[in-house]
Amino acid sequence: MSLSDPVDVAVVGAGAAGLMTAIAASSCSSERSVVLFDARQKIGAKILISGGTRCNVTNHEVRPADYCGGARHFIGHVFEAFTLAQTLHFFKDIGVDLVLEPTGKYFPTTHSGKTVLEALIRECEKRGVRLVTGEKIIDVVVGATDPATGASAGRRSPLQRFALSAETGKTFYSRTVVLCTGGLSYPETGSDGTGLGIAKKLGHRIVRTAPALTPLISDDKDWAELSGLTVDDVRLDFYVRGRKRASARGGFLFTHFGFSGPAALDLSRHFALADPDEEPQVVADFLPEGDERRLPKRLFETLKRKCAGSSKRVSCYPLEVTGVYGYKKAEVTAGGVSLSEVNVATMGSKKAKGLYFAGEILDVDGRIGGFNFQWSWSTGAIAGRSAMKSLY
Repeated sequence: MSLSDPVDVAVVGAGAAGLMTAIAASSCSSERSVVLFDARQKIGAKILISGGTRCNVTNHEVRPADYCGGARHFIGHVFEAFTLAQTLHFFKDIGVDLVLEPTGKYFPTTHSGKTVLEALIRECEKRGVRLVTGEKIIDVVVGATDPATGASAGRRSPLQRFALSAETGKTFYSRTVVLCTGGLSYPETGSDGTGLGIAKKLGHRIVRTAPALTPLISDDKDWAELSGLTVDDVRLDFYVRGRKRASARGGFLFTHFGFSGPAALDLSRHFALADPDEEPQVVADFLPEGDERRLPKRLFETLKRKCAGSSKRVSCYPLEVTGVYGYKKAEVTAGGVSLSEVNVATMGSKKAKGLYFAGEILDVDGRIGGFNFQWSWSTGAIAGRSAMKSLY
């Protein structure tokens, strides 16, 4: 297949969602062409670095309540259309054996993200997906003009409904397009917001974006002195103008710049999106089970000193949070393409026929624990199948 010819399905972004989309599309037809574009020469960086390079593929229980952003009923329909069980079966079929850990997280038995990435790439190759690297798609035009005939693709033939412009100056044509470009998190992996710009130009509303699953920042010297100390179970409550808006519970890590660990990461999206005028505050309960014996001695002594002469308590301590670390350390992006403009049954655009979305580009972000990968697998499977089936 020559890239000068129009293709049937063009998938933009070769991360988790893009790879799944390409596989799902190609599995619906061996006769139609699927091309997967990526700006980087080496794809799948987030797969390789996630879960401490072990790649937390999914979780043993996936519910809409594990996600923020768009409407929960939309998220629920997605997981009904491509379920957790189907995900586990899919990975088994492509040769990735998974192990369920006591935390509820699924990892490859090799404990290596490389295993997951290589299996996905092999499956793409097996199904005839054309992978084009080093081509950053910066614009997508609907009903583009065919340079060979001067005719409008939208009027002449559905074969060239979209024109995809690359940063290199090349133009590619496709009957359908699936944007899987991610958000803004870990920009060095290629997630720089270009896809969000394309979606906006095509008429989509972009819900305000912010870093999510990123550490909290504090300039408090007492906490900095505890850098490296972990607490197994901490509950964090997020308040705006004195009213509780969100909670997170789990492991907690003190760092030289603030706070990390699952509880802090899960709560970060709320602090990042809050208006400073709303007086956002994070309150920590270091003893959610009420057992002081479980509190590390160094932390206990620090808290006792900080609470002396005040009404602050170990079970209700307002942390001195000044912000979030930002996209550089964010595992995912909050916000994105509004779900109200996406067909839940197909992941198709309500603004441009033949355009689809999958993964982090959408206004959905999950908590830590494999939930964002599950969102990528499920939306990718739906978008890929729908894009291909729309051609028949």
